[in-house]
Amino acid sequence: MQPEIVLYGNTPVTSPYVMTVFVALEEKGLPYRLELLDLARGEQHHPEFVAGSITNRVPTLHLREGQRDTWLSESVAIVEYLEERFAAPAHARLYPENLEERARVRLVQGLVRSDFMPIREERSTDTLFYGAPTQPLSERAEAARVRLVRIAAALLSAGQPYVASAFSIADVDLATLLQRLAHNGDPIPSRLADYADSVWARPSIQKWLLLTTYRARQRAPLSA
Repeated sequence: MQPEIVLYGNTPVTSPYVMTVFVALEEKGLPYRLELLDLARGEQHHPEFVAGSITNRVPTLHLREGQRDTWLSESVAIVEYLEERFAAPAHARLYPENLEERARVRLVQGLVRSDFMPIREERSTDTLFYGAPTQPLSERAEAARVRLVRIAAALLSAGQPYVASAFSIADVDLATLLQRLAHNGDPIPSRLADYADSVWARPSIQKWLLLTTYRARQRAPLSA
């Protein structure tokens, strides 16, 4: 029996971590309903949501199967649950089958969520999805940009099209972080900009972008 799935996100849709879970559901081909909470109005603090989510943060996933309810929070935990609960070959893989490649994917997931804070602050997803104005990168953010370019280039060495040998959920996270720079005109190598654009061309991500006012870049990326 297919469970009823609800993904809770925020409005306007700015969370890159809600985006990751949204893309995971799309890639798995799972039917779901998207419920958007207005965080500015405190809707995440409603007792009904807190009782299920516990963390009262987005993304939160709610699965109902008959009389059984499962609530999950935190994007990595949700995505790993979806990978195991709706496994290959019935559903597309989000993680590689190979053990070393799975570890590589988790490395990227951890880095994107714990590192590069100056980029995340100065090139927020408001600037990416809604065109919020930006200032030139600060010294801290420029150092983070250089570090990100170095790490991304190493992960995608020798013309490798993805973080692993095939598309994985880590590519959503890495490409989105790179798009924060490329979309705002900050210099990244053309190879990395092309990678980010190719990942974002996937139908699952294009469907997410339709929820925003995002407009693709009209000019070629600058070279670092």
